[in-house]
Formats: sequence, structure tokens, C-alpha cells
Amino acid sequence: MKRVLIANRGEIAVRVIRACFDHGLESVAIYSDEDRNALHVQMADHAYSLNGLNAAQTYLNIPKIIEVAKASGADAVHPGYGFLSENADFAQHVIDAGLIWIGPPPAAIRALGDKVSARKIAAKAGAPLVAGTADPVETAEEIIAFAKEHGLPVAIKAAHGGGGRGLKIAFTMEEIPEAFASAVREAIAGFGRGECFVERYLNKPRHVETQVLVDASGHAVVVSTRDCSLQRRHQKLVEEAPAPFLTDEQNAELYRSSKAIMKEAGYIGAGTCEFLVGNDGTISFLEVNTRLQVEHPVSEEITGIDLVREQFRIAMGEDLGFEDPIIRGHSLEFRINGEDPGRSFLPAPGKITEWKIPTGPGVRVDAGFRNGDVIGGNFDSLLAKLIVTGSTRKQAIERARRALSEFSIEGLATALPFHRAILEDPAYAENFTVYTSYIENEFKNEIPAYSITAIEKESMLPTDHLITEVNGKRFEVSIHAPEPIHKRHRAKKGFSGASSGTGLASPMQGTVVKVAVEVGQSVEVGELIIVLEAMKMEQPLIAHKAGVITNLTAVIGESVSSGSILCDIIDA
Repeated sequence: MKRVLIANRGEIAVRVIRACFDHGLESVAIYSDEDRNALHVQMADHAYSLNGLNAAQTYLNIPKIIEVAKASGADAVHPGYGFLSENADFAQHVIDAGLIWIGPPPAAIRALGDKVSARKIAAKAGAPLVAGTADPVETAEEIIAFAKEHGLPVAIKAAHGGGGRGLKIAFTMEEIPEAFASAVREAIAGFGRGECFVERYLNKPRHVETQVLVDASGHAVVVSTRDCSLQRRHQKLVEEAPAPFLTDEQNAELYRSSKAIMKEAGYIGAGTCEFLVGNDGTISFLEVNTRLQVEHPVSEEITGIDLVREQFRIAMGEDLGFEDPIIRGHSLEFRINGEDPGRSFLPAPGKITEWKIPTGPGVRVDAGFRNGDVIGGNFDSLLAKLIVTGSTRKQAIERARRALSEFSIEGLATALPFHRAILEDPAYAENFTVYTSYIENEFKNEIPAYSITAIEKESMLPTDHLITEVNGKRFEVSIHAPEPIHKRHRAKKGFSGASSGTGLASPMQGTVVKVAVEVGQSVEVGELIIVLEAMKMEQPLIAHKAGVITNLTAVIGESVSSGSILCDIIDA
């Protein structure tokens, strides 16, 4: 292995590029039109265009990526996380092209990536499981029948998904049809397949997982446990290692069942076994992520193991050469997403106008962006990860408070205010009574909505660059020229994004994925009107008043700007 193509973008692409440098390997970046000037593109030894804007045209386009890999002279492919990282067909295409696949065998990805198949493997391995459907469901009626038999709430999950996308929880029978439809849409958008299965959802569960490494000889080790219970919309926000407040018996079961699942599946490489732990201590297998996790740094920090370089070693046929490592200290990770916690964590694309990262003892920042970058709505909202490590959980929290006070990002809303607030919440910092839907149900969110200043608006004017590509390879030339007047005025234009009077306004920039009403239809307060998608997450828009729908302008597939009026609701 000499030259690695990273089939990804943003923070994880930068992380793998750095590991390549450390391991004496050349790196190849790929990029969409929007990412032409991205950090990962500039850091890599080589960079090639995918000639497209959205995920389907670029980072999910298998033929393009294989073509670029061959043209670039790469002899290996690292998929990162998200996109095609858990796509068995992509892995097979890489192998068939004569390249080294830095990941598990396609058969293991297929078996574990299908959540229904994964449950069967877990059962064979003797892992603990809650009730679930044996196969994907076809209709909402099947889910209703399952809920009547096993009870509510139920989890509707994308069979081929992961990372919280394509996962919906229904607490009432009435919620099931729309939750099912939404899960299918997110699954298709994120993974190209819409099959979903259903399982009984443990109430107020913790999310606990194990980081596993398996070499080609079948030797498996658990690097560490992690807790990822602080989530919004089933997407993790804060993670830590090792998972705190577990008994020795629970830890032993997590280690045992994780190794057994991986061996049963014929797994090779780095992977994560995820579990739910009920408030009564019940452990239930959730899924296996057949890739590197976003939160992998916390396991690295408490063991000294570089997980990406271990992936390289395993892919090159080397044995691990060690057993379960000794855990030293405690590490926390805070996902710095481009979203507004003061507005229910709405995605918040924009331009970064200030970027000041913290340093000091125990502080690590993994970032894919920097000052001046424009964050669009086509991809995930993750900007950076703050990883803080101490000798104890208490010390890690103390250092995290300091690090978060030093971290400053302006120009767009970020999750930083939430992270500062959660460290003052005894439910997390002291008692640890948090669970996967704690933020939605119990967190006292008094964070004000982000408001951009006039000075920041001025600084958001774009810088002109000429990017030229020769045979798909990127070259950059900066052009020093004044911004056209008409573009300046367009850049300054903004909206409040609040629904008032008769108008239902879009709270964010996004794409319309569903229109649930038609002109002339009567609606009640709280009724679903439109569903938007931005940064790979769906946002339902509901009626702010009762009345009749008029002036409906939303069209499925079209983009809308923040504050634009999508329809009016007039008195009947």
C-alpha cells in the first residue's frame, strides 16, 4: 500500500490524510463542486474533481470514485464514515478494481449492514436482544400490528442505514404512518435503499458501544467502551470513553458479546457494536457500524492506539499483536455541528467568519473547516470535534469547560452554546441520568437563537478563486477583483425565518422533500404541512394556526431559503 484515496470529505478526510502522512502513505482527495476549496482538498497530496454538487452526483457515485481511484494511481481506498463506508457493493467494486479495501469484507458489511441480518447474527452469538421484526416491513399497518403485540414505543430503522439517519421513534399509533414514511425517505436519501425494520424501543435508554478491532487471523480486541447517550434527533452530540457508571458484569457482557458478534460475522477491521442499556440495567444489541465511528478519538485518547493506522495495518494483512488495552483516564468528545441549539438544533448553513480553536493540556481538535469556509446545505453539519481528556471524568469535564470557553466560531450558528450548557447540567456532569432523548424531553433549553450581526454579514461576501482542472486534477488560482454589485446585495439579503400572521415561513435553507397538503385544504394547529431536508436531516414544518391552505409555493425537490414563505394559512 502506497497511495490511499479517501472516499469522503470534511473532518474525517482530514483525519485520514494525517494518518496517511504518519504512516508514510500518499493521500488522494476527491471533492464535489462545493468542496473545491475545502481543507481536505488542500491538505492531500493529490486532489481530483467528481464533477457534481450533491451526494448522489459525487460521494455516493461509485463508478466516478472507482474511475478517479484508477486515474490517480491509488492502490487503496479508505471510505471514512457515512456516504459509502457501509456499502458492500462499493467495497466489492474497490476489490474488483484491484485496489486494497481499507474496511471489513463485503460479506461482513452486507450481513451486518442489513440490520435484520445483524439481529440474527447477534442472536447466534448469544448477544442480548429486544423484540423486533424478523424481516423488513412493507407497510405502516405491519408496524401498527407489531406495536399492538409488543407495545409502544417502537423504533423504525433503516435496514441499511446508520448514524441515526432513517431512525424514527413512534410513541403513539397515530405517529407510525408518518414516522415510517420519513424513515424510508431518509434511508433512500442517505443510503440509496429504503427498507426498514421495527423493534421494541427501550424507554429512556443509554446508548453504549464498543470499539472493536479484528485482524485477518480472527483475533479480536475491544479497544474501549463508549457512551453516546446525549443525542438530538438520534444523532450523537457528546460521546465519552470509557462508558461511565456501568457494573463490572455489564462491561464483561459488552466485551464478550461484541467479540462473539464480530467472529460470527467473519469480520476483519475496525467496527463498532452498539447497544442500548435500559434504566433497569437491561442490555440490548442495537447494530454494528462496519466502519470507523465519528467518536473514535475518545477511544484513541485513553489507550494510545491510532485506530486509522490500525485499519491500515489490518488491510495490509498484519496481525494486531495486542490484547484488550488497559484504559487510562477519561475522554469526552463534543461534536461542533453547524446548527442552532436555540432553534431546536435547526441546520444552519453559512460562512465561517471567525474560527478560534482551543489548545492546552488534554485538548485535541479534529476539524475539516477553517475561517472563511462556506458551509452549504448539501452535506452533514459536522464542522469539528473537540476532544478533551483527563485522568478522571471529573478532570475531563473541568478541562472541557475551559476548552469550550476558548472555542469561538462566528458567521453561523453552532452547537457550542449547547455544549457549554450541558456541562453545567447535573444530569450529565454529576448524576448521569441522561438518555438518548434527554435533550428533547428534559433538557432545559434556555439557549437564545443565533443572530448574525451586520458586520458578519458584510464579511460573508465571497472571495473569488479560479479553480482549473486538468484531467480532473485540481489547480487553484486566486483572482483579486471587486465583487459585482448585484451579488453584494444578494449576499446581504436575509429573513427572520419566523412563522407569523398567515404565512408559514421556512426556518432554514433546505430542500422540499414532502408536501403534505394542497391548496384549499383545512388544517389544524400542529398538523404537518411540509417536510424540508438540510444537512442530511429532515425537518417537519407544522401549521402555526388553524385555517385553509392558500398560496402554496413549495415544490418537492426545489430548494428554499431561510425565511421564505411556503404557503399561507387563512381563516376559514
